[in-house]
Amino acid sequence: MEGLSFYIPGAVMLTAFLLKLPALRRNPDDTLLRSVSGLLLVASFVFLFAAPSTIAAVNRITGIPNFSAPLVYCILTAFSGACLVLVINWRGGPPEQTRRTSRLSIAAYSLVVVALIVLFALGDAPVERLRDLDTYYANTPFIREMIVLYLLAHTVAAVVMTVLCWRWSRRVGRMLRYGLRLIVFGYLLNLGFDGVKFAAMGARWAGRDWDGLSTYVAPPLAQVSALLIGTGFVFPLIGHRIGVGWSTAVRYRRLGYLARALNSAASSMSASVTIGRWASLDLRLMKREAAIHDRILALTPYFDHSIHTDTYAAALAQGQTDDHAQSLADAAMIAAASTAQAANPGRNSLAAPERARQPSRTADDLVQMSHAVRRSPLVHEACRRAALTESSTP
Repeated sequence: MEGLSFYIPGAVMLTAFLLKLPALRRNPDDTLLRSVSGLLLVASFVFLFAAPSTIAAVNRITGIPNFSAPLVYCILTAFSGACLVLVINWRGGPPEQTRRTSRLSIAAYSLVVVALIVLFALGDAPVERLRDLDTYYANTPFIREMIVLYLLAHTVAAVVMTVLCWRWSRRVGRMLRYGLRLIVFGYLLNLGFDGVKFAAMGARWAGRDWDGLSTYVAPPLAQVSALLIGTGFVFPLIGHRIGVGWSTAVRYRRLGYLARALNSAASSMSASVTIGRWASLDLRLMKREAAIHDRILALTPYFDHSIHTDTYAAALAQGQTDDHAQSLADAAMIAAASTAQAANPGRNSLAAPERARQPSRTADDLVQMSHAVRRSPLVHEACRRAALTESSTP
């Protein structure tokens, strides 16, 4: 059960990393994407190698008692460095300055990793300790310095990240602000982890026994902290993707009314374009917008400018704004043209040059026209008028 509390969050982080791999392969030069992916991978390693069962397995495989200690400390140090690098790239700024700051952070934490390995090699830790190595060897030369060094590096990163993310969170939009606040909360827990570790070691130096703080209080703080920090980094990216996806879905659905109203006017060009049943929503939206443009173009011979003029005037008389009145008038002329085309499909495209006015068709215009086609009585009246006109035409 204790192992699951490490392995489950580790699996979540590793899954998030694997989901990022396709994008990383497509954009290998994307610094921010590389930073996020690296953070997720290192975070998954933190959980994997910090689990007591993994610690025992690594010690057994290497044949070196407590070999897992510097390994876990090095991974935690790398995680701290990865967080700093990600925030540096996330905030942006002059590219050269961003690269220089990132390289300095990587170099500094790489030196800490090397120092941890050297100190472990110089020290003597013959008794395997799976859960209380920090306090058990708190007075052992070199091992003591190794523990203090990794805690100091961890604390420095936590303080810097807390300050940077909190200041930044006060100047950004909602989605990013939520992510940054999660990171801040995670690093506050990190500082709690460092605090109880230092307290337990300080008690050992003073001849007292506060080992329970290090053994039982610190690990849950570290687990929750890593999850919050990882989630805080990923949340704005996922939230943005969900927001964009939701916006696309809403636009696709709203354009459906206009697309169905124009279905009978489908051009040969739009009919020849097919997409797979598993095509992305972005591609489906693109196809729907293109089909609507094609169908409006096919209706050009049926456009009746008098319908546009009358509907525009009626909309203004109802108190509509000029832009809204224009959209209603365009929708009425297009819907009426579709009705006329259905009643008289053989009209010559050159028969009525005065009717050839093309309505504006930006993406937002299409959505407004689709809404009008669905709900506006003015549009419904224009369709009725077009049907009567076509039925009386010999």
